[in-house]
This record gives sequence, structure tokens and C-alpha cells, in this order.
Amino acid sequence: MATNPIIQILILTLFLACTAQTDHSLMIANPDASQSHYTFLSLGDSYTIGESVSESARWSVQLADLLRKDGLDIAKPDIIARTGWTTAELQDAIKASGNQKTYDLVSLLIGVNNQYRGQSKDRYQTELRQLLQTATRFAGGKANHVFVLSIPDWGQSPYAQGRNQKQITEEIDAFNAIAEQECKAAGIAYVNITPITRQAADDDNQFASDGLHYSSKQMRQWAEAALPTAKSLLDH
Repeated sequence: MATNPIIQILILTLFLACTAQTDHSLMIANPDASQSHYTFLSLGDSYTIGESVSESARWSVQLADLLRKDGLDIAKPDIIARTGWTTAELQDAIKASGNQKTYDLVSLLIGVNNQYRGQSKDRYQTELRQLLQTATRFAGGKANHVFVLSIPDWGQSPYAQGRNQKQITEEIDAFNAIAEQECKAAGIAYVNITPITRQAADDDNQFASDGLHYSSKQMRQWAEAALPTAKSLLDH
């Protein structure tokens, strides 16, 4: 039986392509960053670019808003992210961006596409370790100005209905265990947002219109979870 063309479109949107909502540049730079006391770089994939939501809904943009409300003069983040990127593709894109700036705060959220494509955990570990080194260089060599968000469990999304959700969850947990281990070894903060994404399972308001990516409401919770860590890192 032929595959439903709507499903084909969703699969492409899932991780391997960019929609009209996604910026096609390698880097989204904030031209007004120099006017703020603190600068911020956010690295990642569709969860960082905010697939299917507005720019203001991106979790790192919301985090910067929360930091400013708490009295920290931080710029809206520069972003290097695109839907579909694995760890290797993010690293290649960083190199291609030519970005030589340093930042007061650097975030990283990556790995779901490694899991989705069936890439090995060993490969993820090696490439994530390299990305942590890259993120630290962006932070001026200060690992204590870098933090990592755990991978959301897309197996709990409406899109994953009918898939092997138990397997997806187990694989996400395995990748996140690697990320937490590598962060600990590198002296980098790790923020576990995965339980928050699992709590969204029965609430359509937590998801974007594609039923896979997350809404502003859900990403607000990520920003709130990261807020104490970000404030602490900026105090160093």
C-alpha cells in the first residue's frame, strides 16, 4: 500500500528537512548583542531553532527574557541550529559559520537526530565530547559558562503514536546518560528537561501544530528549568 503523502511530509519535517518556519542561514546573529552586558550562544537542532513556532517561542529566547526579568542584562541569543542536524552536522555547521566570537553563556541541545537515525551511542559520545569542547571555546575556555539540556522524549509526542514508544524512550535515556556523563567529565552543567517533555504526553497544548515539536508553553518550562543554572553560570 502506498504511503500517505501527508505522512511523508511529516517525516521530512520531523528531523531531516527545514520548513518555512526554520531559518536557513547557518547562524542567526543578534545585531544588538554588543549593547548588552552578557552575550549568549545557543547551539542545537529543531528544538533550539523552534521548529513550527515563532522566534519569540524558542526556549533560549525565552530564557534570555527570564534572565532580563531577573535583572541580568543579557542579549537575545545568537543561534546555530537547524532542523535535522546530528552532532556531526552541527559541528560542520559551526565551522562553516565562521563564528569567532566568545560568549558569556553557551547552551547545547543535540542528539535526537542521532537517535532517530539509528546512529550508535559510541559515535554520539565521541561527537558530543567534541561539541562540548567547541562550546567551551565559544565560552572563552570557561566550561563553567556552558550548559547542556537533555534530549526531549519525542516518543511521547502525538506524532509517535503507533511507533515503538518504549524503544524510543529507552534509547533517549541511553543517549541522555551519555550526555550527563560527558558533561560531568568536562565540568559542564547538565539540565534534565526530559521528564518535563514526558509530562506533556496527554496535553496537545504542549505541542506545535505538527504534533511532534513543542509549543511555546512547553519550551517555557525548559527555560524555567534552565534559569537557575544559567544565573549561576553568569555569576562565575
